[in-house]
Amino acid sequence: MSTNSIEKVKMQPNNLMRRRGFRASIAASAALVLGFGVAACGSSDSSSSDGTDGGAVSGNVNLVAYSTPQEVYEGALEPDFQKTSPDVEFSSSFGSSGDQSRAVEAGQPADVVHLPLEPDMTRLVDAGIIAEDYRDAEPYGGSPQTSVVAFTVRGGNPKDIQDWDDLIRDDVSVITPNPFTSGGARWNIMAAYGAQINQGKSEEEALQYVADLLGNTAKQDASASDALETFTSGEGDVLISYENEAIRAQDAGEDVDYVIPDDTIKIETLAAVTEESENPEAAQAFLDYLYTPEAQQVWADNGYRPSDPEVLKENEDKFPTPKGLFTIDDLGGWADVTTEFFDPENGSVAAIEQDLGVTTG
Repeated sequence: MSTNSIEKVKMQPNNLMRRRGFRASIAASAALVLGFGVAACGSSDSSSSDGTDGGAVSGNVNLVAYSTPQEVYEGALEPDFQKTSPDVEFSSSFGSSGDQSRAVEAGQPADVVHLPLEPDMTRLVDAGIIAEDYRDAEPYGGSPQTSVVAFTVRGGNPKDIQDWDDLIRDDVSVITPNPFTSGGARWNIMAAYGAQINQGKSEEEALQYVADLLGNTAKQDASASDALETFTSGEGDVLISYENEAIRAQDAGEDVDYVIPDDTIKIETLAAVTEESENPEAAQAFLDYLYTPEAQQVWADNGYRPSDPEVLKENEDKFPTPKGLFTIDDLGGWADVTTEFFDPENGSVAAIEQDLGVTTG
């Protein structure tokens, strides 16, 4: 990307001022962001409403979620819940985060919504479909599981990809989804940007890195799951993805390894029962179940970092804390980030993608 293009998409100084405390906050954030300090946020004991009393709830639950947890929902969480609530049936829909959010806004039936981006949930709050205080109503800020941005590489890591600088080498081809269709891709972009800030780069240098990274990307699929399929089919040298996607690929027998860079972002996915649910008791029971120790361990077994700090600690060997871990709030929060980076007309990443000929509509 040219210097003129970078100048065109520079952030306004008043917005940049919000993030001047970013580097100072990293040391404090890294010790807390994986959930060890949130035990007081709420109890995961939901035995009175999760069906463990012998199947007190019944009806159909329409689950609308992003693409990556389809396997764990359909293969484990839903059938495990039905063991104690056999009268509950599921109708599940999985897809890219933005598409799912817009579909629910347009009227797609939804009892429980689980998406990886706060702005996609906020759209449903603004439409009156999800309660405004949904993050206060659930333990752990309404986030049943978390992850971090990682690099999935070919088995044995033949290109010796270890850190963000390796992703813009001439001999490395990158796969990451389109950030204007995929929630996972937006996490990837902000991980790349924040890593540069964390390493002492200026905002302009960090944005130039994002431009170089996207310029080194061979394909931008619509969703994180599609990008994983592209990579496992043989395209690219490295996939930027959720950590759990890399673990899922390994568990499926793919010849891949994964690297967690020292500087990366904590991914918080969000779930809520809708205000328009036709089966609110069954929907709430299932959502409550997702926070139980049993379900939290299912998340861990499938490569997701549990939100329950005790379950996370039991799995700490599998999920080490990166040295330079940071959060989206360290970068200003999703409201500001969405406007500054991902506004289709004026966002900095939109301008980069348009220069590359990538759709942002």
